[in-house]
Order: sequence, then structure tokens, then C-alpha cells
Amino acid sequence: MVSPFQKTLTMHQNTPPARHVEADPYSWPHDGALHPGSTALLVIDMQRDFCHPGGYVASMGYDIAPVQRIVPVIQAVRHAVRSWGGTVIHTREGHRPDLSDLSPLKRWRSRRAGIGIGAEGPMGRLLVRGEPGWDIIPELAPEPGEPVIDKPGYSAFHATDLDQILRARGVRRLVLCGVTTDVCVHSTLRAAVELGYECLLLADACAAVEPALHEAALRSVTMEGGIFGAVTTAGALLSAIA
Repeated sequence: MVSPFQKTLTMHQNTPPARHVEADPYSWPHDGALHPGSTALLVIDMQRDFCHPGGYVASMGYDIAPVQRIVPVIQAVRHAVRSWGGTVIHTREGHRPDLSDLSPLKRWRSRRAGIGIGAEGPMGRLLVRGEPGWDIIPELAPEPGEPVIDKPGYSAFHATDLDQILRARGVRRLVLCGVTTDVCVHSTLRAAVELGYECLLLADACAAVEPALHEAALRSVTMEGGIFGAVTTAGALLSAIA
């Protein structure tokens, strides 16, 4: 017969060692169960209109240098997560060509900002699916088989099947990067937390049109012991999954 002590010893021998990413305000994930099968990288809205010098955001007079700086960082993170065996998912914000999924309020707000959604921009109709400016920049083009979530709103969970895709794959933890930190990245992160996902935000793989907005968005994640998860750097994540 196997003694209780031997059973306990066997259980401990079969339990993988805790594995964390060093982050603020706690080592992530909280239980040390970092595993590729339960982790996904969300690359949010790295589209031409947001990231390209000839795109919509640049045409509005915003400095896109912070956005361009994160492109090689995301490339490195994406390659590492793929090699590790984790899931990589991309998102694009955009609307149907007939704008039937565009709310009157969002249309009105976009017009106040400069160019209304659906109007002709520097790279085709702004935020309309199928237009050149709507597509993901070539440097971060998805690989075959990687899901692309087309979303009509800021959160990647709103009016999409992202939650279903993640649950079907057994994903419980999300690493987020992309643009913009304070709008689509943060909206996705908050929705994910409400759905029970544990989130990690990569501070140097996200960007906003204003540095103050970026910093405030990062800070809000770490409040109250990590109310929306944890914040770290790309380097810390790469070290943990190497």
C-alpha cells in the first residue's frame, strides 16, 4: 500500500513549479500557474490609420512616434509567445461599409474630433472594414491561423466572439498590448476583468496620443492591489517565458 506521506510526496513531485512574471503591483499570475495553454496575447488595433505616418491619427496632428516605437517591441513579444506555445489574437476596430453598425452617438463624436467615421480619410474611408487604413500594418500582420477580431467598438469583447474563442481554447490569462492605452486597450482590459480573465498590461508595448493619458491608464490598473490586473515590461515577460 502507498502511505499518505508517499501520496503527498508524489503530488508535490507532479506539481509544476510556480512561474511568474515580475510586475506591479504583484507577480503575475497571482497563483504562479503561468502556462502557454491558458495564456493569450492580444495585439490591439495596430492598424494603418492609427500607426502609419500617412494615416488618420497622424493627419489629425498627433505625434505617432510613441506608436511607432512599440512596433518592434510587439514584434519581439509576439514571436516569443508564438515560440512558447501561447495564443496570439489580433483586433481591428472598424464598421460595416454601409455603417449599419455605427451608432449615431459614435458617428457624432467622430465628426467633432475631425473626420467622421465613414468619411474619406488619407487611407480610404475612416474605420470602414476593407479600406486600406483599416487593415493591420504589414510589420504586425497575423500569421495564418491566428484569430483576428473585427470589433465595432472600443472593447474587443463588445459585439464579438472573442470570449467564446478564448474559452474554447482554455485561455484564462491575457497579456495586452497595442493602441491606444487609454481607449481600446483599457476598454478591452476592463471588460476582460469583468469576465474573469486575469490581465497583464505591457507598459512599453502600448501607446497613446498623449503621454499623460498613457501613464494614467497604466496607473489605474495597479490601484487597490491590482484592481484591473498588473503592469510590466516586455522584457520581464520575455524573461519569464524564455
